[in-house]
Amino acid sequence: MEAAKNVLGTELKSCCTDPMTGYYRDGVCNTGPTDSGRHVVCAEMTQEFLDFTKAQGNDLCTALPQYNFPGLKAGDRWCLCAVRWKEAYDAGKAPKVILESTHAKALDYVKMEALRELERKE
Repeated sequence: MEAAKNVLGTELKSCCTDPMTGYYRDGVCNTGPTDSGRHVVCAEMTQEFLDFTKAQGNDLCTALPQYNFPGLKAGDRWCLCAVRWKEAYDAGKAPKVILESTHAKALDYVKMEALRELERKE
């Protein structure tokens, strides 16, 4: 099976393992047929984004152990739903992204220019 690609066209890199992220909780922003939210954008959380998404009805700060979800804080990296990242981008609240760890499927929802604009430089 061919390795997943990132938005740069190279092999998809790990986003974060502490906290363990990814739809499959393997640290990678991979996706598949059961991932209806397309959790493919690797982003570094900011309080501004966490407040924005909570106001939209998606509280990412509160732990949900039954879903293996630790709750997030500013500075954590997480595989975000592409549509939610785009909503935050349009509202001026999107967090920085790690392009090497953002799945190529993100480009189905977000323009590369937007991702590059908010690229987190290492």
